Amino acid sequence: MALLPVSDALDRLLKISAPVTRSEMVGLHNAMGRVLANDVTALVTHPAFDNSAMDGYAGRHEDFADIGTELVVIGESAAGRGFSGHVGPGQVVRIFTGAPLPAGADTVLIQEDADKLPDGRIRTTFAPAQGRHIRPKGQDFAAGDVVLQVGDTLDAGRLTVAAAMNHPQLPVFMRPRVAILATGDELLPPGSMPGPDQIIASNTYGVAAIARDNGAEVIDLGIVRDNKAAIAAAVDQAKATGADVLVTLGGASVGDHDLVQSTLVESGMVLDFWQIAMRPGKPLMVGTLDGMTVIGLPGNPVSSLVCSLLFLEPLLRHLGSLQPRDRSGRAKTVTALPANDKRQDYVRARLTRGADDVLRAETFPRQDSSMMQVFAQSDCLIVRSPHAPAVEAGAVCDVMILR
Repeated sequence: MALLPVSDALDRLLKISAPVTRSEMVGLHNAMGRVLANDVTALVTHPAFDNSAMDGYAGRHEDFADIGTELVVIGESAAGRGFSGHVGPGQVVRIFTGAPLPAGADTVLIQEDADKLPDGRIRTTFAPAQGRHIRPKGQDFAAGDVVLQVGDTLDAGRLTVAAAMNHPQLPVFMRPRVAILATGDELLPPGSMPGPDQIIASNTYGVAAIARDNGAEVIDLGIVRDNKAAIAAAVDQAKATGADVLVTLGGASVGDHDLVQSTLVESGMVLDFWQIAMRPGKPLMVGTLDGMTVIGLPGNPVSSLVCSLLFLEPLLRHLGSLQPRDRSGRAKTVTALPANDKRQDYVRARLTRGADDVLRAETFPRQDSSMMQVFAQSDCLIVRSPHAPAVEAGAVCDVMILR
């Protein structure tokens, strides 16, 4: 199978995967970042009554028309405790922000525009326009209005208005479920004492973190040995959990000990593609199996993480109806870069910002895909397109922002 360009691979991945349509009701405190599964209509009107936008005096506009008019204060209207009487000619009610506008009043004179007199009266020092400083009933929304729409991602503002609409919980799409399966006779979980031929499994944790950061629920299937029966049993477990995506780590190539791809095909997977024209991450595999999207990630940790950012992240945002995340940027390279070959290269680099406010990307001297420390210290990946010519230090290049 010919090496597939990165952009074509991503397009094909997204085309074989449909957004999750399952939904659930979630309380407001747990709804941040979730996506609405239905339109949400207001259950109440807001404001529920005409109220004051300022501290001051509520009265009739005609009584405020002339500066220097003296008016009698006949009561007080505060938030949660309105004035029950009626404002007549020559009268005002002391009013506070958010308090109901008394019957008979149509304008609020702010307190800074009134002189208090010693006998329960005020003298106006300004003539406000009619209706000034009044929030009319229903100014924000009325009961029955569609305020939030299906597909809206819930944030602080949308959760606030949902609460004001009197909704204690909201209908949201369920999170995509991602089952992660690590394979390899050499792998042990963190905290183990590795033997001379063993290593600590690390990829699961980075891939799971990327999945959760993009709205997914993660199911860790653990580590299975390089054994077809064990791999097939783990795949059955992923199907039983209702996973939308199965991510395998390692073993997706076609070597003598790479059993994941053949086992998945024997289990019914329709292989869409594998082997991408990229570095690191060439042996990426994508297919479908009984409604699951299958992504076989390379075993090398950096390859696994780069492929997760390039493919798993956009897939999960697509499945979860979230807006795509833009990691693109531009920076000047600190060192010269050699000409590239036929694969798209993702070069680990550290970002700094100069006195001229321009970002600069300094590549690490060693780029081996097993070097996790280098990736952990990288702020970006310099993106080198296939057959890109050599560039001198100071050239502007495309980067993929990591942090």
